[in-house]
Amino acid sequence: MPERIARANARRSAVRSAVEHVFAGQKHRMGLLVRTIGMANLAYNFQRLAWLEGRTAPA
Repeated sequence: MPERIARANARRSAVRSAVEHVFAGQKHRMGLLVRTIGMANLAYNFQRLAWLEGRTAPA
């Protein structure tokens, strides 16, 4: 495989893995069928916010 194509594949793979991680988490929590995608996204965002808030160092 040419170097240029390998670099492009690596870049796409990094983006794909980041995006698919979110959807895999939603699928795991909500089951195989997500009827309300907006609610699933909102629940994920709140969970992410709680995790990020817990990580921050006290001021």
